[in-house]
Amino acid sequence: MMINKLQLNHFRNVQAASVSPAGGLNLIYGANGSGKTSFLEAIWFLSVGRSFRSHLSQRIIQYEQPNFTLFAKLSNDDKIGIQRQRSGDHQVRINGEPAKRLADLASMLPLQLISPESFTLLLDGPKARREFIDWGAFHSDPNFFGIWSRFRRLLKQRNQLLRQQASARQIAVWDKQLVQYGQWLTDARKAWVNSLNEALEGIISQFLPDVPIQISFSQGWDSKTELDQIYSSSLERDLQLGYTVSGPHKADLRLRVNKLPAQDSLSRGQLKLLICALKIAQGVVLSRQQQRQCIFLVDDLASELDQARRTLLLEQLQQTGGQVFVTAIEPEQLAMVPWDKKFHVEQGRITEQQD
Repeated sequence: MMINKLQLNHFRNVQAASVSPAGGLNLIYGANGSGKTSFLEAIWFLSVGRSFRSHLSQRIIQYEQPNFTLFAKLSNDDKIGIQRQRSGDHQVRINGEPAKRLADLASMLPLQLISPESFTLLLDGPKARREFIDWGAFHSDPNFFGIWSRFRRLLKQRNQLLRQQASARQIAVWDKQLVQYGQWLTDARKAWVNSLNEALEGIISQFLPDVPIQISFSQGWDSKTELDQIYSSSLERDLQLGYTVSGPHKADLRLRVNKLPAQDSLSRGQLKLLICALKIAQGVVLSRQQQRQCIFLVDDLASELDQARRTLLLEQLQQTGGQVFVTAIEPEQLAMVPWDKKFHVEQGRITEQQD
């Protein structure tokens, strides 16, 4: 999937812009604060219905404007439009009709974001890594979203019963369904992680050829014990704490180097390359399994990477066959590859540059 046309109105410091990006490599360059990241943020918003920088509408809507509007026309002629008010109210339309759920946006416009904040994937807790796993499983299995949603509702109900000190018999009624959906959820995650590892092998050998990285899936409870036994044996502890301690909601993606966590063994530049490899592998798996292309948003690619690694990363992104948007301060920072299109951003004005 690719974006053929993108329109922004009153989004951050962009008053109005309409661009037609290339299907391959797109460079967005300009001084700090010019609006480069806002360009990527707008694309992200069209896919997930929220920002990757702020959850406050007042910070996203241009000063003294009542709302912002985003619009995209995709390569298959689908159209996505979003308008958000200062109050937080929003309208999401797909092909002119109100969207039934935000997940429909993600399905239409699969994105991977590589930014300075992407380090949270390795440096923060397991939540970010679960979301990373679930992105892949969501796009790989059409039933995943329904299973994931049902499991979350059941887990929420169980935790509420635990806080209310409900009887074991009451909780057992919910546990039966929770086990069923939890196992389905775990099986889907395992299948996706196996596919990810296959795609990662070649990419990591290019990015970090001398680093022995091991990637494994932790399902969230002792793999030698059945899930129903986990819930029953830990019930007394769960009642004392008021929440479910173990289960699929604690799943994680473990990345290690010589049996140590990757974040404790790699340099900052190596960590960035590992993150890039993981994100690119997501797109590769999507292409292999669904014959669909992922869009890559890369903010500040040049930071923490020398020229050789910048070149390698851009070549790997290009080889995915997906649409790529990369920001930089100066085009000379990334002059090592031929760009399909370049856009200069200055004080919120986005202008396509002709070579």
